Amino acid sequence: MSSTGPVIHRHVVQSPELHDYLRTGCSPPHPAIAGLVARTAEHPDFAEMQVPLEQAGLLTVLAGLVRAELVVDIGTFTGLSALSFALGMPAGGTVITCDITRRWLATARASWDEAGVADRIEFRLGAAESTLAELPEDSVDIVFVDADKLSYPRYVELAVPRLRRGGLLLLDNVLLHGNVLAPEEPPEELQRMAARSMCELNGQVAADPRLEVVMLPISDGLTIARKRP
Repeated sequence: MSSTGPVIHRHVVQSPELHDYLRTGCSPPHPAIAGLVARTAEHPDFAEMQVPLEQAGLLTVLAGLVRAELVVDIGTFTGLSALSFALGMPAGGTVITCDITRRWLATARASWDEAGVADRIEFRLGAAESTLAELPEDSVDIVFVDADKLSYPRYVELAVPRLRRGGLLLLDNVLLHGNVLAPEEPPEELQRMAARSMCELNGQVAADPRLEVVMLPISDGLTIARKRP
């Protein structure tokens, strides 16, 4: 037992029914978001790549809280995270969203148009490292990373200097389905590499003196790191 007393765990294991109830405690999603989630669900082999509905709502709230004018969204997919940020931004704000494929871009743009925020979203095809490297330091309000897990360390290395003071670094999937607890157990080598990399990165981010960090058990784990004022 530590000097601060026993640790009391109050986390609730979510059943499908409880997860549905959790969503009833959130503001109703924008119609464009609800439609995009439904269209993405039509592709079950890929749909789990999309952030969950409650996390999309959190992205909108965070964009509003920090009064974001420039957001970098790494990993466009069908455009939900970019849409969520854009809905929380003032007119004139910009979401730069990047991906290495245009495969889902038509779906994304249809939802951005439906929501009336397409003028706030700029899609860039290519490596996210190039997008980040082109941005001035201390210029970005939020960087959201939801892409190739082995590239997270490089994204973080480039992102933190480009965040303004008080800006947010958001890292998705930081628990990797629990594989960070036992990085050598996944059956595939690529999964083991990703787990080892993420485990190491999580420790580095938590210890980074430039950041105030909290890791939340949302979906597959979400780290919110605020650049110290």
